[in-house]
Amino acid sequence: MQSTEPDTPPAPQVKCVVWDLDDTLWDGTLLEGDDLSVPEANRQLVRTLDEHGILQSVASRNEPDAAAEQLRAFGLDEYFLYPQVGWSAKSASLRAVAQELNISPESVLFVDDSEFERAEVAGALPGVRCMTRQELHALVAAGAVLPAQVTDDARRRRAMYLAESRRRTHEVAFDGPAAEFLESLGMTLRVREASTADLARAAELTQRTHQLNTTGITFGQDELASLIRDPGHRVLVAELDDRFGTYGTIGLAVVATGTTGRAGARDDASPWTIRLLLMSCRVMGRNIGTSLIAAVARLAAAHGAGTVAHFRPTDRNRQMLVTYRFAGFNIESRTDDLVVLSLPEAGGPAVPGYVRLVIEHTPAAPRGTSQELIA
Repeated sequence: MQSTEPDTPPAPQVKCVVWDLDDTLWDGTLLEGDDLSVPEANRQLVRTLDEHGILQSVASRNEPDAAAEQLRAFGLDEYFLYPQVGWSAKSASLRAVAQELNISPESVLFVDDSEFERAEVAGALPGVRCMTRQELHALVAAGAVLPAQVTDDARRRRAMYLAESRRRTHEVAFDGPAAEFLESLGMTLRVREASTADLARAAELTQRTHQLNTTGITFGQDELASLIRDPGHRVLVAELDDRFGTYGTIGLAVVATGTTGRAGARDDASPWTIRLLLMSCRVMGRNIGTSLIAAVARLAAAHGAGTVAHFRPTDRNRQMLVTYRFAGFNIESRTDDLVVLSLPEAGGPAVPGYVRLVIEHTPAAPRGTSQELIA
């Protein structure tokens, strides 16, 4: 007889592991003057979690300076973001870490040798999964922690959080107009054709980004792979860096080019049509959308084509219609669920003066169109 009980929902994706220190990350108790050591299995696990894009932090009852010095001595301090060391309740430490990282408690694992501390956190934050280090090692070995796929952005996730922290500090201290602040960042936007290595991140962007998505379309990895192979489409990804570090892959454009057949023949009357353009919310307020539109329009112009864009309104994405309009697009037609816009002139909008735009050469681009554009 078939069971009618509902399936157990999968556990949320692990985004952060928060370690206790004494008798958890290391063997021994710091304040008791023990001869401390970090088991090699723990060292390896810290590195493995980091390489797979899982963030890590510390929640420990200890003297902050002494704990920080010991972590440095073990060569592990760089791995732990926003460490919470002091005498507050562990649940307060977990809340602080989740808030700083802007993640939900349900995506956090808390590792502590003390049954009392695990119970305190479980009672105050029932979404946090609490366990011993032995249980954590077993969970990782069982394949229940590490993601199945690791993107380049995941590998550098810790570095991106550190860069964002430095960026926020700079922004708070900056005294001047918004345009001068953007100029001070020294931003470089690199736009290139997506490869198979970009598929996971590109699909993730379409599924996560809503407010800055022009049509609300989502694509899976297989769909994007098919579009990359299709001579009638270009799939472009955008990476942003500034003087504080990288933002990672923050933009995607899916463009229909009117090209058909293996020979790459094109209907000269057919413009390039931006079916989807989206940006990560991490770059909101940076005016990067205009720069990505400029890259698409200039690539189209290099192929002798104009630029058209589709916009499908959702309850959250009106800002992207405003972005198209400020970039110089005119509305050609409008229905309840589709706005068609076009650029009156080839070449697209001017790139903001505080963004250095680099359009990288790819095999699919015609010779001579690879260029570096500095506004």
